[in-house]
Amino acid sequence: MAGVTIYQVAAEAGVSPSTVSNLLNGRAGRMLPATRRRVETAIEQLGYRPNRAARQLRTGRNQVIGLVVPSVANPFWGTFARHLEAAALEAGYHVLLCNSERDPERERRYVEELWSDGIGGVVLCSSLPSLEHMMPMVGEGLSLVAFDRTAQVGDHESLVNISLDNVLGARLAARHLIELGHRRLAFVSGALGSVNRRERFRGFSDALEDAGLDPADALVWSGGADHSYGDLDVAGLGRTAAAELLAEPDPPTAIVAINDMCALGVCAGIRDAGLRIASDVSVIGFDDIVLADLASPPLTTIRQPLAEMAAAAFANLRTGIESGTPMHGQSLLMRPELVIRESTGPYST
Repeated sequence: MAGVTIYQVAAEAGVSPSTVSNLLNGRAGRMLPATRRRVETAIEQLGYRPNRAARQLRTGRNQVIGLVVPSVANPFWGTFARHLEAAALEAGYHVLLCNSERDPERERRYVEELWSDGIGGVVLCSSLPSLEHMMPMVGEGLSLVAFDRTAQVGDHESLVNISLDNVLGARLAARHLIELGHRRLAFVSGALGSVNRRERFRGFSDALEDAGLDPADALVWSGGADHSYGDLDVAGLGRTAAAELLAEPDPPTAIVAINDMCALGVCAGIRDAGLRIASDVSVIGFDDIVLADLASPPLTTIRQPLAEMAAAAFANLRTGIESGTPMHGQSLLMRPELVIRESTGPYST
């Protein structure tokens, strides 16, 4: 039978694709003899032949890691991918990129396919609180690094989390605005379901409390009616949020956006309302993407040390892949930096 896939073999044998992959890649040590026989029988009956390119990947001649991001519509993820690829290429590895839109089922399918093709390490960037959908592959030996996510209760003991200190970053952002005299602040985000977004909101609230302000009095815009993360059009989300917030009876004089693309959309919404950025409404973003410094006015933001974070992610993956043993679970936290530009200014009545 021509064009037989690993999924057809798995269905015929009544097992998962990762089980078939384990047999094909010599990882069948803990497989039950009966299961092994079913898979071998299905391979023989269907006439399955592994793709030659995939076979080369499995031999290690072409070393590959996977990278799963929410969406490269946000330049932040393109920059992170470039830094990760640079670290990988230096060591003779390559990177395969997937966009998940933070959909656990989509992530599972992507990672399952990567694992089935003999790719032993993945950097996952959705920052979802639960990674239960990844555990079958991790339990079978997949090396997994969760990026922009701190350790959570129930994480697998081999999971490595690498993140910015998002609480501190958002705290620095809100504190900067408060020090400029602003007291009516807003926080703009897509849905607050991811670990990084929850932590940024916590940092924002902490800064208000530190200044003697009630966080309950702040305006919080989190995704609108659809409660989505807004990864595909986060700039449009920011623009919509600005329009709604500035139409309030007591509108904010300063806005903290969940990331730079959202902040650029907020800036567009401020201009739509006939107001001036910084003079009428201050805006601060998060990430320091390349567009932040090119915007008009240049965007005040929180910088992430992406090159260092990408290098740490790859180093951990490489250790797990090349040792052939589970990684030692850990959580690395990087320090953010406030970058003050021209989108923030003193409060004026």
